[in-house]
Amino acid sequence: MVAENTKILTAEQEEKLRQPIDEYVGKIQEQINALRADGTDKVIDIQNSIDSLKRDRIYTPQEKAAKLQEYQAELAKAKEVEAKNKDQVSKLIGEAEAYLKAHFDTDYYQAVIASCKEEKQQAMVNYTAAVEQLNKEHQETVSKLSDPHEIKDEKYVHKNRLFDAKMKRSQNLQEVKDRQHAAFDHKFHLIDLLRMSKFTFGESMSQKWENYKYTFNRRDFLLKNGLYIAIVIIFIALCIITPIVKNVQLLTVNNVLNILSQASPRMFLALGVAGLILLAGTDLSIGRMVGMGMTAATIVMHSGPNTGGVFGHLFDFTGIPVIVRVFLALVVCIILCTIFTTIAGFFTAKFKMHPFISTMATMLVIFGLVTYSTKGVSFGGIESTIPSMVIPRINGFPTIILWAVAAVAVVWFIWNKTTFGKNLFAVGGNPEAAAVSGISVFKVTVGAFILAGVLYGFGSWLECLRMTGSGSAAYGQGWEMDAIAACVVGGISFTGGIGKISGCVVGVFIFTALTYSLTTLGIDTNLQFVFSGVIILVAVMLDCLKYVQKK
Repeated sequence: MVAENTKILTAEQEEKLRQPIDEYVGKIQEQINALRADGTDKVIDIQNSIDSLKRDRIYTPQEKAAKLQEYQAELAKAKEVEAKNKDQVSKLIGEAEAYLKAHFDTDYYQAVIASCKEEKQQAMVNYTAAVEQLNKEHQETVSKLSDPHEIKDEKYVHKNRLFDAKMKRSQNLQEVKDRQHAAFDHKFHLIDLLRMSKFTFGESMSQKWENYKYTFNRRDFLLKNGLYIAIVIIFIALCIITPIVKNVQLLTVNNVLNILSQASPRMFLALGVAGLILLAGTDLSIGRMVGMGMTAATIVMHSGPNTGGVFGHLFDFTGIPVIVRVFLALVVCIILCTIFTTIAGFFTAKFKMHPFISTMATMLVIFGLVTYSTKGVSFGGIESTIPSMVIPRINGFPTIILWAVAAVAVVWFIWNKTTFGKNLFAVGGNPEAAAVSGISVFKVTVGAFILAGVLYGFGSWLECLRMTGSGSAAYGQGWEMDAIAACVVGGISFTGGIGKISGCVVGVFIFTALTYSLTTLGIDTNLQFVFSGVIILVAVMLDCLKYVQKK
């Protein structure tokens, strides 16, 4: 059945190998189909009819009830037949599967694998021979030419011929890949018919793994995951180096919880700016928003009367119950941040101003106002009982993480389950097309900025609780870069309309963990900016490559 001195199978030879299997299982399948005709098949048909009847509006309630009663009587009879034939069907399925287990791999699939392996080798040999022949012909042709233009034309023709040979090789390899995949699928096609699409967990995993290998593309994989792989390698190296250099274990439960605690307030900021990046925008005012929110929250929740003032006015909130002050601080943070993001959003949406400009303007305004009004001083600590009330540690677990989890869940719901979220992706992907389809680009843009302001307010309030106050205008400097970088690393594309919440979460954890690890190792803060810069550059480069490839 196999050609002489080769394992390569022709289509006819492969079909001949598979024929006994198809015939044996086919005969059993015919018996099963006959047993199912008046049982399982009728049950499915009648259930579909009942579902259609319930949705149908052409019948009166009395007619529906009569027909439903008729269907249910037929269904009962069909189920009786199904139950009567169940053991026989199961026996036949077991017989067919036992035959497949004994013969499919040994009699057919292994021969196909061996054939495909040799075909791949043959395709490479043919390609190498074709390239050598083309190079030889090219050299002979060039040696006979003297005119530079003719030589240039010949080089162009030769380049095209080499490309054609390469495409031919790719086509041959893909045909081999298709052939092996089809052979693998044939077994599950037979099982699918026998069991009516019911697979075991192991069979489902086997199919998923095969489909993954079949669709795997090395270039796409590296474009999508190359940065993550590099970062994981860096973390592994840091985990090895830190105990040697600093005699401190980096990968401990306590350190992981500390990283998650630090990441929690930053998660709010990243989720906020992610919506703006989804609109092909950005926000340069995040760091100053954090400073403003920290300052406002510290003033409201301050331990005792404030010693510093705002525009010369001293505030004293000690007469208000602590729990009220906590929520008042949150409201103040949200209102202040939302006011400025709404201003930036209005200018961006109304005058088509790039968010880089509008948010840079609000950044300068915020920093100037907060610094001038507070004289740039730090306002000290908040009431010592507040953090344990809002973000206590329960058996060593920092509950501040739960706030971040809740934020992720809420924003995920907004992005994926609401009309606003769908419009956000539409406007980010193509604002002109979104406007033509009836979506208000102005409302979506301003809405994204308002949502960002609410998240910034929450984030700055949580950071104030985590740090027990110490709010000042300078706090949060550079945080906008961390938030934007986390989104970019997480796959929120600056081209607009592309991104997932999960990517944003991963990006925040990556940058927080990297900063924590480098600090533990004793790397200078200024050098840490170098690491962040390189990661951002590579992340955006990979994003641009993916965009160019799609174009």
